[in-house]
Amino acid sequence: MDKATMEVLARRAGLDKALAEFPEDVAAAAKQAADVASRIRQPADPAAEPWPPMRAGSGL
Repeated sequence: MDKATMEVLARRAGLDKALAEFPEDVAAAAKQAADVASRIRQPADPAAEPWPPMRAGSGL
């Protein structure tokens, strides 16, 4: 993630003060978040549910 994108995302998340006081920490957190996001697999069919739908009162 480039520095400009990281700064925009940090400001949109309300991290202006953290960005001003601890820019290295915000950059490290952004790198970790990008690494985790890259490892998450997106479902082949977004409409498919990963588990059966929840129904109140069923199975009790």
